[in-house]
Amino acid sequence: MDEQVEHPLGVPRWQRLVLPSSMLHEQGGRRSVRDWVVDLVMFALGLGVGGIVLGDTWNDHSGAEAAFDIVLGAVAALSLWWRRKYPAAVGAFAGLASLVSALANGPAAMALFNAALRTSGRKLNALIALALLNAALFPLVYAGKDAYVAQLLIGILIAGVLVGWGLFVRAQRDLVRSLRERATRLQAEQRLKVEQAREAERLRIAREMHDVLAHRVSLLSLHAGALEFRPDASPEEIAEAAGVIRATAHAALEDLRDVVGVLRDGSEDGAPEPPQPTLDQVPALVEESRAAGMRISARIDTPDQPLPAALGRTAYRVVQEGLTNARKHAPGAAVDVAVSASAAEGMVVEVVSRRPVGVAVSASREPLPGAGTGLVGLAERVALAGGELRHGPDAAGDFILRATIPWTA
Repeated sequence: MDEQVEHPLGVPRWQRLVLPSSMLHEQGGRRSVRDWVVDLVMFALGLGVGGIVLGDTWNDHSGAEAAFDIVLGAVAALSLWWRRKYPAAVGAFAGLASLVSALANGPAAMALFNAALRTSGRKLNALIALALLNAALFPLVYAGKDAYVAQLLIGILIAGVLVGWGLFVRAQRDLVRSLRERATRLQAEQRLKVEQAREAERLRIAREMHDVLAHRVSLLSLHAGALEFRPDASPEEIAEAAGVIRATAHAALEDLRDVVGVLRDGSEDGAPEPPQPTLDQVPALVEESRAAGMRISARIDTPDQPLPAALGRTAYRVVQEGLTNARKHAPGAAVDVAVSASAAEGMVVEVVSRRPVGVAVSASREPLPGAGTGLVGLAERVALAGGELRHGPDAAGDFILRATIPWTA
């Protein structure tokens, strides 16, 4: 099973045996097994082809010329070792050596193929011109056994085949690289989209948890504050307040379980959905706050036509945040809630916290943490629904929270 282990670039180990290092590493990287095999084959082919040319022209050499030819051809063959890093330089050296050395013609052919694979533009054109010059001049230096025209045509044909073959292999490699880069880019984009989706889900859940729990916790704080500042309350009143606190805490835990449930992965029964309140639940929300001692007047105009679900949820959250802020920052103040909706004018939700004349009951000695966070999240929620949220004190000192949401939400 070892052959299935993948390379960091995603290439299985068995494929690395047949791929060049240029497709596995950066330029100048360590040679792959395939590179070593190709190097040995090209070295052998270069000497083999050069040996054939040398044998064909051997009678045209003197003793000193033959020795010089062999030495220069061997050096040209050794230069192929650097053909990947310096393709143009190796091609030029081997091409020039092949003008006077028969043995160097083989390495020059290998170097020309390598240059077509790795060099472009003027350098490759210069090497092609050098190969054509070799085809024209070499038969004049070493006549050999064949006619000049035949040797010229064979030289031109070999040069054309080598260059065409090299360009074809190069095009294949460029295509593979582009496909790999595209796949890598798509994978990166996919990972980014997944991370963005996760982040959006985290923010949605965080906003949902704040909307749900801030309301419940503020109710708990209000009842606990009542017990704190009424030490002379009767046992019946204390028992009633404790019962309300217990029920509110139980409801908070239920809401928390529903919200956190969406974080569970792999549940066979399916993860529970977070609370999805609607406009129909606003009266119950108001009554719950009244039971906690708040003075609330509410006017809710329900439209005749069906209300979009997203619109109802947004309206509920606006009222919930308005009541929560009133309990936290203006305990004992009267609160007016007004909701109106129509397909023509959209929905308008307004929660007005009247300036308190006197503080009857303090919800807590210390303000709850996270002040202002709910309004930020609420503004984002209303904006996503295509609406507008405004909040702040008016000239009379009343704090107004007003959301205008189009019907298309």
